Amino acid sequence: MTLSFESTQSVIVLGGGPGGYEAALAAAQLGAEVTLVERAGVGGSAVITDVVPSKSLIATADAAVAISEASDLGVQLFATSERGKPLKPQVAINLAAVNKRLMSLARQQSDDMRATLVEAGVRLISGHGRLDGTHAVVVSTSQGGTDFDRIEADTIVVSVGASPRELPTAMPDGERILTWTQLYDMKTLPEHLIVVGSGVTGAEFASAYMNLGAKVTLISSRDQVLPGEDTDAAAVIEKVFKRGGMTVLAKSRAEKVERVGDGVVVTLGDGRTVEGSHCLMAVGSIPNTTGIGLEDAGVQLAESGHIQVNRVARTSVPNIYAAGDCTTFVPLASVASMQGRMAVFHALGDAVIPLDRRRIAANIFTAPEIATVGYQVKDIEAGRIDGYVHKLPLAANARAKMMGVKDGFVKLIAHTGSGIVLGGVIVAPRASELIYPIAIAAERRLTVDQLSRVFAVYPSLSGSITDAVRAMHPIDRSNTEVS
Repeated sequence: MTLSFESTQSVIVLGGGPGGYEAALAAAQLGAEVTLVERAGVGGSAVITDVVPSKSLIATADAAVAISEASDLGVQLFATSERGKPLKPQVAINLAAVNKRLMSLARQQSDDMRATLVEAGVRLISGHGRLDGTHAVVVSTSQGGTDFDRIEADTIVVSVGASPRELPTAMPDGERILTWTQLYDMKTLPEHLIVVGSGVTGAEFASAYMNLGAKVTLISSRDQVLPGEDTDAAAVIEKVFKRGGMTVLAKSRAEKVERVGDGVVVTLGDGRTVEGSHCLMAVGSIPNTTGIGLEDAGVQLAESGHIQVNRVARTSVPNIYAAGDCTTFVPLASVASMQGRMAVFHALGDAVIPLDRRRIAANIFTAPEIATVGYQVKDIEAGRIDGYVHKLPLAANARAKMMGVKDGFVKLIAHTGSGIVLGGVIVAPRASELIYPIAIAAERRLTVDQLSRVFAVYPSLSGSITDAVRAMHPIDRSNTEVS
């Protein structure tokens, strides 16, 4: 069956993750006839099995830490024995209840997003879609793949996401060897969780399960955790990990992971073995671009399988756009959302400002969090920019002292000649919220003096941003220490 719209502006969105959702919503708001094809549910894996449940798990871990460290603030929790003596209670984690809540929240978010699309007039089709040329998508709407719809449209937006990478020497079984999408089936806290991979995903889950009370070993093939991130920030996180009892194995590559009885054995490249109860494989992801007709439609792919896109999310085929983790752009949910909207704006003739990688704010949800935006110290060291840096420890902040915050800092990067804010790093609780004013400054090309004139509440953690930019005021910036 072939379906087509009478409207001169019709859009098909393949995949309902953050990029596809925003593309469909934006297209509907601009008056186009919109069809969204999604097999797992609106929100895609980002909402159902990735971002929403993982960050909800981290929020639970943060709550557990807050309770366990409340005594540092003078808050004492105790029960009394039969003889009236105080007993210190233990913080217990009901992982089955936690995971049930996480998945309920994810489904609720998906349902809310679906309702928003329906209200906007988007037609939703549940099924597996593939491109049929450059102006149509064929959708398998039955479980056996025998019923098909062929939908034609002027513009196609591909937002099919990515899946956890699986290694042949460490194949997940869903019980002891796990990907991050399979963690939520566990009924009890793992006795000893081995995390293979110290990138963002590995570090986040290692941090969360350590704070939930599990024994954690993190295997990193690099010199430090979070390779590629700001070295000072990574050093803080590694110090916090070790202080919390985590074992961090640096320069250690996992060659093989085997299930042995009720546990796992990880064999390292040097022959050493690590035994645990569970193993999380966090070794990257692969785009879901195989078998959906991209090559036949002429869409150019990278060697990795990611869709090549430009700064307005356009592919090598003029009327086909792509957004999210399936593309060669930055793999963040916020970026996917922006790409989805930008793709539709460009296709339908609305105003578009091309994406600039240097204006993208990113966050790592460890405890403490790491938030970054813009140029970094490594860009100065490599000679890509002429900049200067000021780093202010969070321990000097009055609100941080009140909250009992021990770790973290604010680091700002500015242009040497003009003082324009070029980027920054924040390591702190809720750094994801604190980075926003620095992101605005980088986006609007504000100078450190302009940012310093913005009032910050006293006391507040954001006050450290004001303190940092005030310290960057000296006329002779060549004497400002780079740290």
